[in-house]
Amino acid sequence: MIGGPQGSGINASAEVFAKACSRAGLRVYANIEYHSNIMGKHSFYRVRVDDQDIRSYKEKTDILVALDHETLAGDGDHRRWATHFGHLHEMNEGGGVVFDTEAEFDPARSERKDLRFYPVPFMEIIKQALEEIGKAEQSRRYEVMKNTVGLGASLALCDYPLDLVAEVILGQFKGKRSEVGQLNVRAAKLAFEHVRKSFDVKEFPYTLKPGPEPKARILAKGYEIGAIAKLKAGCAIQTYYPISPATDENVYLERQQREHGILVVQCEDEISSINMAVGAAHMGVRVATATSGPGFALTVEGIGCASITEAPGPVVVLYQRGGPSTGLPTRQEQGDLLFALHPAQGDFAHIVTAPGDLRETYQDVFSSFNWAERYQLPVIVLSDKKLAAIYTTIDKLELTYDQIDRGLRFTGSEWTAVDAKGPNDGHNGNGHGAADVKEYLRYALTKDGISPRSRPGIQGGRFWSTSDEHDPDGHITEGVEMRMAMMRKRMGKLDLAQKAIPQDMQYALHGPADADLTIVAWGSTKGTILDALRILEADGKKVNFLQCRLMRPFPAEAVGAILRKAKRVVSIEENYSGQLASLIAEQTGVLIKDRINKYDGRPFSEDEMVNAITNAYAGGKIEAVVTSVR
Repeated sequence: MIGGPQGSGINASAEVFAKACSRAGLRVYANIEYHSNIMGKHSFYRVRVDDQDIRSYKEKTDILVALDHETLAGDGDHRRWATHFGHLHEMNEGGGVVFDTEAEFDPARSERKDLRFYPVPFMEIIKQALEEIGKAEQSRRYEVMKNTVGLGASLALCDYPLDLVAEVILGQFKGKRSEVGQLNVRAAKLAFEHVRKSFDVKEFPYTLKPGPEPKARILAKGYEIGAIAKLKAGCAIQTYYPISPATDENVYLERQQREHGILVVQCEDEISSINMAVGAAHMGVRVATATSGPGFALTVEGIGCASITEAPGPVVVLYQRGGPSTGLPTRQEQGDLLFALHPAQGDFAHIVTAPGDLRETYQDVFSSFNWAERYQLPVIVLSDKKLAAIYTTIDKLELTYDQIDRGLRFTGSEWTAVDAKGPNDGHNGNGHGAADVKEYLRYALTKDGISPRSRPGIQGGRFWSTSDEHDPDGHITEGVEMRMAMMRKRMGKLDLAQKAIPQDMQYALHGPADADLTIVAWGSTKGTILDALRILEADGKKVNFLQCRLMRPFPAEAVGAILRKAKRVVSIEENYSGQLASLIAEQTGVLIKDRINKYDGRPFSEDEMVNAITNAYAGGKIEAVVTSVR
């Protein structure tokens, strides 16, 4: 773990270390915790490394790099309910603490007598590196290099090859010719040598070795995977208004505009963003937007408009964070499930999916464009701050279902120029059962409810569109029979989607079918639960995990059948009320009374998950989980 004030470079240091480990054949899981202000407030970055696949963080750390006093001892003002009281209590026994000698910290006064403390003169090392190139007088300009000093010192403790990290540092600064890159490498090496000379590091119990053979793996952040899926699916336009944690994806896509031909538009607000996206969908291009809870609250009328006008989209990626209102702008929560299921007034058709990891994110985002165009409705992908911000290794980025499906489209060739009647088969040109018509009917009442879509500029494909209820040619109507027919047409699409979407994209049962305890969860808790189940299985406990992934249309029959057979069921969610449990009760009639909820703005750690499930397995009292990490 590396901690310090925001803007001090902890991101760069942690990610350089993570990348060096990944390139050496190790698996990495890294996550950052930070405040919503831009500079100054305390933040920290964890990097967990292992030989096997890891999908969560642990509460205890082996090495702590402290760039300031607060990382060590906190701000000391308990009256303000301060959120950070230092990280020494999160150290494993015998762990190592690298800190700046300027931090005014006395290890002798620490209550943790079992820890090993390594004071390092960060600025002196930076000055020494600058002296070698004749720039010692500019040392304060290079104070940000403290993060590199801390990195070099920590490598000396865990006995990790400095050369592997040096290659990554140079890569960050565009190669060996970069003076700044060489300067950072030199600072890291000087810190590495200082620790080796000044302390007996052989006594340090936690070492890290490169993997036996480097493997080509992907190391990526969550928002990058979602963005790449959009490019892979052929997304032509992304609209947005800045809001954390969705902004990272939008900025990433902005950098891809020239190479991949996507247009990214920052709008004046989320209302404009959704309306522009709906308009682009009607124009015939694949379009998406990305936002978070407060922004999503402004999109609801536009989503309803997309549904009633049967727009082929947009795809809306909703990055959840702590609410309500602006809530916790940079913290984790699964609090928007019920909102995403019912975002606009009335009954309307839309699809909601909730991937559990980055591989599923890649597939779900890609497939969402197919669903949007095939069923002509908006699709919401529920992500969250955890999935957006994690930095982790992925063996391969591949699609199980990789075909592009643009749905039924009117091209103009279906109609004769003589009398504008339909083709001779008495259908609408696509075999969907509409009777002969003398003009193109955008909202034709077909057998399956899908009518071919046109776009402006298609000869013979002109149509009316309105957000009021309408008849097959798009004109406003309040007729009873037409209202009922149109509602059945639109809502029937959900039944079509339910039958067509593959089962493994709807739900999954992990673990033994005859388990003594069944965990029900959704979204980003998946990885932590799977890590916990691996530990519980080694301890002889039979626990399985039902992951719900497709939220609308919900696989009620299959989920209900699994839960009715279960010996005992406990839901695990990162929200206050247990929103998935409520959805399951509504859809299946199965009431899950035992709900393990966490709503303090932080994701479950592996330790918290193991403890919570172990307690439930033993029949203990189910209580909300509160993190020990401040």
